[in-house]
Amino acid sequence: MTIWLSAGVLFTLLSITFILYKWGSVQVVGTTPVKTFTFIAILFTSGLDVGLVMFPLTEFAGYADINTSPEYGFTNPLAIEFGYWGFLIWGFYFLTCFYFCVIEPKVRFFEIPLVKLVNNVVIIGTCAFTAYLLLSNLPWYLPSVGDGESVVTEFYLIVFTAISLAVYSSTNIKYVKLLSISTTWVFIGLIALLWLDAFIFGDSPLGAYFNNLAMMGDYFANMYQFVLPLNDYHEFYLFWWFAWSIMIGQFTARFVGGLTTYQVLAAMLVFPSIPIAAWFAVLYHYHEAGIATEGLINFAMVFVGVVFVINSLDSLIRLYTDNLSLTVKRLGKRNYVLINITALSLLTLLFQLNFLQIQWVGAVVIAIFFACFGFILLKKRRVVTEIESSPKDNEIDFNKIKTVS
Repeated sequence: MTIWLSAGVLFTLLSITFILYKWGSVQVVGTTPVKTFTFIAILFTSGLDVGLVMFPLTEFAGYADINTSPEYGFTNPLAIEFGYWGFLIWGFYFLTCFYFCVIEPKVRFFEIPLVKLVNNVVIIGTCAFTAYLLLSNLPWYLPSVGDGESVVTEFYLIVFTAISLAVYSSTNIKYVKLLSISTTWVFIGLIALLWLDAFIFGDSPLGAYFNNLAMMGDYFANMYQFVLPLNDYHEFYLFWWFAWSIMIGQFTARFVGGLTTYQVLAAMLVFPSIPIAAWFAVLYHYHEAGIATEGLINFAMVFVGVVFVINSLDSLIRLYTDNLSLTVKRLGKRNYVLINITALSLLTLLFQLNFLQIQWVGAVVIAIFFACFGFILLKKRRVVTEIESSPKDNEIDFNKIKTVS
């Protein structure tokens, strides 16, 4: 699996380099373009899930234990955490976003029946994994509910509610803009809440926060270390990013609003990394200073985690239902809601039973990448080399999202 994963990462980086070389100045326009801030909000909230909120506090200690994991010895735990979530890794999303916006309309690889089937299995499986992550982390963040270790009925109800709300919001694309922007501001509010609690109303010196930001800068000096998997846990993260990449690319491609290819890459690498860095810097201080998070802080983190899950599932549900023609128009709202809630709830339980693994999904996505590349070389090489712009029908009309159902 390590060799397969490494090949996928190297292929991705080489593909990005080629895209910048050949189409770097091309204006990228999606089918439903939005303004840049809205695009970034959609990208950030759809491209991340509950793991960003709930994982770091459980991981910092492991990254600091270089006796157990000497491979982490080249930098500090904060830089490791950022390396697993920020900057370079967002290039995966850039590759697929550009492909689906500019290349796929000419190639139509994902319209091949078998590819279409596998692609949608990947999307549905990753949806369920997102809900499972929320379910599995709730005991740690809400220890006052249950025994602090087991998944209890209340946690199943929280996840079921998140799935239900996501399915309902996916019934109309107009909710995407509202949900994405709202989620972005809610996350910024969470960062502000923890920051104020520690540095304004607490006893922590403000300089500690800026020291943490400086520590994160060590990631850039060691960025090459994060290209290939450091260990099994890094492999898990990389496979997870691959699993998400193909569907986030499909979803966000429709919203690009006229940026050049270089600008799209810069926007996708830089802008999501800023709030991630701000969040990790304050969380790391809580870890290092031993500041308790019970009570309001824990509930706030769980609330934002649930909002992230709703936002991510919304985009992915809409994607696979469109691909499979399981739309509200075809099924009716009631049947659409019931079918999707039932399917995602059952699949979430399969992850809970360890019947499914996200690494398998990521490995399948890498196979799709290579198959698509082979298809282009064998049948569509000339078509791709002649591409000079986004599809002509894609016009910059920021009001279009208001008229699409």
